[in-house]
Amino acid sequence: MDLAVEQAGAVSVVAVKGRIDGSNAREFEEKLMAGIGAHETSVVLDMSTLDYISSAGLRVFLVVAKHLQEADRGFALCSLSAEVGEVFEITGFNSIINIHDDRDAAVSAVSG
Repeated sequence: MDLAVEQAGAVSVVAVKGRIDGSNAREFEEKLMAGIGAHETSVVLDMSTLDYISSAGLRVFLVVAKHLQEADRGFALCSLSAEVGEVFEITGFNSIINIHDDRDAAVSAVSG
């Protein structure tokens, strides 16, 4: 699992690559919180290169969403593969976390 953070105007876009499961969910949470904590911006997670996510990874998304909501910062996901999108749909996470088809739509949505 790798993360790359870049700025798209007033939004931090974090590209997530690889797998998020029980073996690395804690590391993912720490890296993600450090990356988004460095900027006081809204956040988009670009999941176009995320291959797999387990329930441990889903928990991290809830933690991050709650943290950003408490800080009055926007949060969205984009570019989910069919497999990862199905996990979000089956678990109902697609109704609690904003998900967009592409990066531009997600950035636009959290920009206000």
